[in-house]
Amino acid sequence: MRVHWHRRDLRVADDRALSRAAADGPVVPVFVFDRNVLAHGSPPRVAFMLDALASLRDRYRERGSDLIVRRGDPREVLPALATEHGADGVTWARDYSGLARERDAAVRRALDDADIAREAVRDTLHHGPGSITTADGDPYRTFTYFGRKWLDREKESPYDPPSADDLADVSGDPLPTLTDLGFDAPDAEVPPADPDRARERLDAFTDGAIYRYDERRDYPTDDCTSRLSPHLKWGTVGVRAVYAATEDAAAAAETDADRESVEEFQRQLAWREFYAHVLFYNPETVTENYKAYENPIEWRDDPAALRAWKDGETGYPVVDAGMRQLREEGWMHNRVRMIVASFLTKDLLIDWREGYDWFRERLVDHDAANDAGGWQWAASTGTDAQPYFRIFNPTTQGERFDPDGEYVRAYVPELADATAGQIHDWPDLSLADRERIAPDYPAPIVDHAERRETALAMFEAARGE
Repeated sequence: MRVHWHRRDLRVADDRALSRAAADGPVVPVFVFDRNVLAHGSPPRVAFMLDALASLRDRYRERGSDLIVRRGDPREVLPALATEHGADGVTWARDYSGLARERDAAVRRALDDADIAREAVRDTLHHGPGSITTADGDPYRTFTYFGRKWLDREKESPYDPPSADDLADVSGDPLPTLTDLGFDAPDAEVPPADPDRARERLDAFTDGAIYRYDERRDYPTDDCTSRLSPHLKWGTVGVRAVYAATEDAAAAAETDADRESVEEFQRQLAWREFYAHVLFYNPETVTENYKAYENPIEWRDDPAALRAWKDGETGYPVVDAGMRQLREEGWMHNRVRMIVASFLTKDLLIDWREGYDWFRERLVDHDAANDAGGWQWAASTGTDAQPYFRIFNPTTQGERFDPDGEYVRAYVPELADATAGQIHDWPDLSLADRERIAPDYPAPIVDHAERRETALAMFEAARGE
């Protein structure tokens, strides 16, 4: 008998850790609502997680078992459950953030004290920390060589789900509600978390849009991204299943360009793992700059500007469209994430940690490694980050990636009747023109050209120049 502790692997198919537990089964499936983890939660993420847990419970019930749910400290809950069910071990999938590693170390000690075997299994990554290193055995600080090695490494095939015979005959308890867990209903419309929906999304993407991914992934109205990030975050789809689907797409590709497009998407999967490795070796990067400057960066304390950015009221249409998409959907297109992050740090000159905290609060797919990596990239403080002197112009970004203004009109109703030219020219229009075109939409809160020069001076001062 084995207890399998689900955390970010809320599925039964292609679960490497669950498969390992089933080899020594039957398995008692468990999920623990850990108060220390919930303290870092947010309404959209917890809502998605609860939906995923309901689907996971259904999968177990279909197989004559159930998901046991407990609320409390896993250091106390897991040894007690193992003892209650006569289990000789506890299995779980490794996690790589500092908080997760501290929790898991405490659980290991508690199980050791209770003389209960335990095993942490790599599942959320194809290649765990320490497996892709420099010739000297050091972790990579830049992506290029890491990515090449990651793409060259053989990947495991997906794991089969457990059968009814692999599972213990147990009965679970009702799932708590958001209110039970101390959360309000999310403002965003949270997408379904069912693994079947994740698989449908994966199949649809790899049957079509993946072949346009290389060319069109930066255009938010084209729907050429996978939108699998919430499912990868919560493990409602397995990383091996995703990669296998991309390999099938590559085999079915009709042109070299199609195959290159598939490889570009695979490279983005490698970025996800690169940032996980960075966080593993540098857990402080969720709160501290990865890159050291000679002097502290003198970020501005500007609550009014920060509030305008959060509310999508900056007067820069593509920035505001992104922030409103975040509010409405709990998700934002990746190119737009880069634009809004650059605007916060290089135009408003506000600390990237403010943006990271807001994304953590609002994103369904918030992942400490990817979000810290992305924010520090935009802020020019991270590993392999954008150089400080490369500053996105929000107007030209909008012109390039939303040329017809479709994305802006979808999320900024005040500009619904504006032409594409008026949307892109908004920062340069006269007050009279703005009043005539969209009287309820704000004027730009900063001048980009001026703030660009200020940002350059700020970073040069930090560099000691």
